[in-house]
Amino acid sequence: MSIKAVAAKIFAKSIVHKTQKWASNPVATQQKVFAGLIAQAKDTQFGKDHAFEKIKTHADFAQQVPIRDYEALKPYVDRVVKGEPDVLWKGKPLYFAKTSGTTSGVKYIPLTKESMPSHIEAARNAILHYIAQTGKADFVNGKMIFLQGSPMLEKKHGIKFGRLSGIVAHFVPKYLQKNRLPSWDTNCIEDWETKVDVIVWETLNENMTVISGIPSWVQMYFEKLRQQSGKAVGELFPNFNLFIYGGVNYEPYRAKFENLIGRKVDSIELFPASEGFFAYQDSQNEKGMLLLLNSGIFYEFIKSDEFFTENPKRYTIGEVSVGVNYVLIISSNAGLWGYNIGDTVQFTATKPYRVIVSGRIKHFISAFGEHVIASEVETALQQAIAGTNIRINEFTVAPQITPDAGLPYHEWFIEFENEPADLQAFAAAIDAAMVKQNTYYDDLISGNVLQRLKITNVPKDGFRQYMKSIGKLGGQNKIPRLSNDRNIADALPKARKNEN
Repeated sequence: MSIKAVAAKIFAKSIVHKTQKWASNPVATQQKVFAGLIAQAKDTQFGKDHAFEKIKTHADFAQQVPIRDYEALKPYVDRVVKGEPDVLWKGKPLYFAKTSGTTSGVKYIPLTKESMPSHIEAARNAILHYIAQTGKADFVNGKMIFLQGSPMLEKKHGIKFGRLSGIVAHFVPKYLQKNRLPSWDTNCIEDWETKVDVIVWETLNENMTVISGIPSWVQMYFEKLRQQSGKAVGELFPNFNLFIYGGVNYEPYRAKFENLIGRKVDSIELFPASEGFFAYQDSQNEKGMLLLLNSGIFYEFIKSDEFFTENPKRYTIGEVSVGVNYVLIISSNAGLWGYNIGDTVQFTATKPYRVIVSGRIKHFISAFGEHVIASEVETALQQAIAGTNIRINEFTVAPQITPDAGLPYHEWFIEFENEPADLQAFAAAIDAAMVKQNTYYDDLISGNVLQRLKITNVPKDGFRQYMKSIGKLGGQNKIPRLSNDRNIADALPKARKNEN
């Protein structure tokens, strides 16, 4: 074992010990974070506007600071973008992470000197927890690739702007620089398809041990590797044994990935966003990701089924329950206050607190009151695929409210890599899994309000063509699992419908 691998194991034990200290005292940890945030921001413009000097408890905070999304916070953000200091957080942010908004165009999320380190440390600590638990550390000697956005940044009013993944590229530790791919010049390529082609040539003959990125775009990289080499990814990279991912659930892609790789590899799930790095998978044996309670973020949770009611209850970490769908609300040392990031989570455990991302509060289907969420459609598909040779590339679900004939239904748009022999039986298996998970959906089916779901085949690369057409190919962009309208459905390349 190399000196680097031995050092990694020693460091991993130290980090796990530190993690256990705060994870075993979750309420006290969050109270400390809360008090620190209020104290540091009381003299900012936002703090003055919301009487932070009077806030002593969470109840005070909930009374003074309403829940906001980006649109509601935008007047403050706009002032920071123009270079005004001490608006949301003391001084000016170091960076603005540019993200795509659904109604506001580009969003600018501040990253401060206090918040930026948590993005780096969380990713590092996820790997160290893996090393500590499994004892596997030899991969640190090989090459690691992180499929990400361009690190090229622009600067205005003393603040740098760019994509989060590109900003993070500037903080890769020196001890990883020699191991890291792709090269800087390749990472700066803006066109995603060109970039992936160049990455393939850069990595084709390297000793790749760790590969990281959003599954849908890593899949594109794997497919191109196989086309160029004629080999399975696992044969091309015999020491590749760790896949690190975030952004979407890996399970719908797992069968396709294992086919492309030619074998199983370990994986680590991350929960990063421009607004903060919220959680990472700390165990290979337990479901869910460890919620990071000591990273400068104070969390609140609102039950999803209460979110759109007037004055819904805002729960803190000591008040949540396992299995309930919550909207995640954050206040942070980046200057976000009572901020709705749009994601929903469910707790899988409370000792320590682990979560799964269950979907987006704006991404659901409830055209008839069924309120189907992303985790339900992902689970249903996973269960239907289990034990078969069916593999899918991508999928999304939309309601069909006005069919040409018959009752309305949920339409599943699926791009198959390996299509089922009996599509009708496959649709029935998905439908049965949906009925078991969602009682409202069950009632609508049994009450003859909806007919059972239908599958529409999307042609090969259909989802990729759609993402390219809207300027969101690659990077951190991903297809919503489901929508309450047919905007995506109607924009997808035309394909034959299977009347199942």
